Amino acid sequence: MDESVYAALEWDRVVRAVRSRCVGPTQSHEDLPIARDAQATRVALEETAEAIQFLEQGDPVPVEGIKDIALSLSRVARDGALSGIELRDVGLTLAAARVLRKFLGRNRAHVPHLTAACPIDPTLDDLEDHIAHVIERDGKVSDHATPELRALRTEVANVRARLVGRLEELLRQHAVALQDSYYTVREGRYVLPMRADAHDRIQGIVHGTSASGATVFIEPRAIISYGNRLKIAEGEMEREEQRILLAVTDRVRGSLPTVLAAFDALNHADLRAASAKFARDFGARVVRLEDGARMRLVRVRHPVLAIDGGSVVPNDVEVASGHALVISGPNAGGKTVALKTVGLAALMVRAGLPLMAEDGSVAAFFDPVMADVGDAQSIAKNLSTFSAHVRNVARMLAASGPRALVLLDELAGGTDPSEGAALACALVDAFTAKGAAVIVTTHYEALKARGLAAPTLRNASVGFDVATLAPTFELLLDVPGSSSALVVAERFGIPTGVIAAARDFVPEQVRSLESLVTDVRERMRSVAEEREALALERAKVEREHGALREEREKYRARDQKGLSEGAAELAAEMERTKKELAEARRALRDAPPSDDTIRTARAALDAAEGARRDAQGASAPSTANPDASGEGTSSEHLVPGVRVRLRTLGQEGEVTQVTDKGKVQVAVGAVKLWASIADVVPLGKRKDSTTTQPAVTRPRGATIPTSDNTLDVRGMRVDEALPLVESYIDRRYATGEGVIYLHHGVGTGALRDAIRELLKRNAHYACTVRAGTADEGGDRFTVIEF
Repeated sequence: MDESVYAALEWDRVVRAVRSRCVGPTQSHEDLPIARDAQATRVALEETAEAIQFLEQGDPVPVEGIKDIALSLSRVARDGALSGIELRDVGLTLAAARVLRKFLGRNRAHVPHLTAACPIDPTLDDLEDHIAHVIERDGKVSDHATPELRALRTEVANVRARLVGRLEELLRQHAVALQDSYYTVREGRYVLPMRADAHDRIQGIVHGTSASGATVFIEPRAIISYGNRLKIAEGEMEREEQRILLAVTDRVRGSLPTVLAAFDALNHADLRAASAKFARDFGARVVRLEDGARMRLVRVRHPVLAIDGGSVVPNDVEVASGHALVISGPNAGGKTVALKTVGLAALMVRAGLPLMAEDGSVAAFFDPVMADVGDAQSIAKNLSTFSAHVRNVARMLAASGPRALVLLDELAGGTDPSEGAALACALVDAFTAKGAAVIVTTHYEALKARGLAAPTLRNASVGFDVATLAPTFELLLDVPGSSSALVVAERFGIPTGVIAAARDFVPEQVRSLESLVTDVRERMRSVAEEREALALERAKVEREHGALREEREKYRARDQKGLSEGAAELAAEMERTKKELAEARRALRDAPPSDDTIRTARAALDAAEGARRDAQGASAPSTANPDASGEGTSSEHLVPGVRVRLRTLGQEGEVTQVTDKGKVQVAVGAVKLWASIADVVPLGKRKDSTTTQPAVTRPRGATIPTSDNTLDVRGMRVDEALPLVESYIDRRYATGEGVIYLHHGVGTGALRDAIRELLKRNAHYACTVRAGTADEGGDRFTVIEF
């Protein structure tokens, strides 16, 4: 791509914004890699999307610790040796590569594209461990590098200690002749600062004087041998250190291709991580790449304006191969901004960068991206603005094709308006005929009119507030714009008469078009305002609905709490009732039956029955619970004897009593329940009490088992059934019942035998116990006649 395109679109501003978010050495680079084909572009976008995903999850791609080792590796490739500091940086970079490799391996399923783009050889771990063992964090060779180095350093330390000890003795002996009580090093030799007038008091070698000449630095003869030995030991130590550094450099050289690959992988991952940070900081997102050459950007923002921190008006823009978007409107209204926004978006997509656009946007691979923006006047080449402009457009036309994106700012401007308009129309047609996607800004009415008629052209306009003489920077599609030159001129002081005369010179068709455009813009502004008002109203309604939902949940929670408290009270009441029933039963058993005993027991039973009925009524639903048909149950269908189903319990029973308060008593087996009429569903007709039954011979007082005189204990364990049998007999005995039935079934006979044994033990009842006859159900029933 021509470098002038990058300059015209201010691409370097985007590059700096992304690179500044890198942590490695590439943060100072002045470029970004641009994909050469659609597949590479798609991969780059996928890599950035993966980095964004992990950044949003709080687990960003790890790239910390990268050092700039490019020059060091270049020197290694030329057989050079590395210093301790350089080798340390290589080791730190390899340590960062190890962390990145483990991260990618751990998340391979979620970052397949980054994993493929960042290959790191795991054998480099051994090289990194070796460097860390040999080189300290400050770049010095470690004492543990070799035993020889450790021995030489010990020798150097011992010799230095003896030399310093001897110097301290001399300092004490010749304190009077010393300029100061210290020793120093001159030219690698240890010396004492002697006064110039007393330097002959100590025999030795003079290694220099002070600037004033008052001090003479002498190496005493007594320590010369120590100094010589120290020099020799230090030389051997330095040679060993250099040999170690060369050996480590050779190991790096042996793995140079994989080290370079790891370094490149780190820098690549650093760029993608920086792109993810860019997306986070500016609310950008990776846009889906389409196969065709069509780009649709929803509420896109100019990235450079957003980077500068200013307020950016988002706009919808669409451009496609073989089509042109003609943007018109007043100067400084945002035409060029819209044009550059699309150009930057095309470059950012090819660099794998996220766009500052909303969901629903789609991108395309455009190649090449060409632009003619700004003043191209060249005095040196004797070219006017128009001449340079035409030359550039001609070059662009020659390079255009189905994948080209062409950006033309004020096409064919700077010449005769009528000829310029004709040339602009012809050039736009030529570009679209070659399949290029074109965005052109213009003031030419002919080009605007062609945007209304030609199927390959589409008009768009930037807004301008006439009242404030300020641009709105809003891009309105499918409507051409007015230059508003006369309005601006009048507001800035041109006399009214001059403006009126100028309007007379404007061609009628131009005035009609501008009037039509103004009317359309006003209508669209009105629609936009209504849409915004509706959106606000909708948001308000949704907030109110949310508040109502919260209030409903609050009441529901409160009702549940109330029901729980009521259930606890009912449970306590039922417990008291059970105690009262037990006491009444004991009274009947322990005392001979008498009128007083029976009356007392009857009163207790009545009280218990009332409590049970209240509890049942309280637990019944307060509102109708319609059945599947959605209809309630009418009281006229509910009479004693009708079979019904309880909706809330899913059980079937028989109506025994109906009240005028909307309540009905239903016998479910041996248990009678109160429910609301709306909670029951009739299942069959009432039994006809007049139905003729075959004549049978029954024992004295025998009847037939019904739900009113039968206790059903089938399927219960003995310990569960016996208390119910006792309670049932007590209630029926107290009410003066004649005959009752206990339905226990046959089974193994254990429950039947236990019930009859219980009745034998409680012989104080004035009753007869027998098995049921054939028409009473046989041995499945035990019959009690009081």
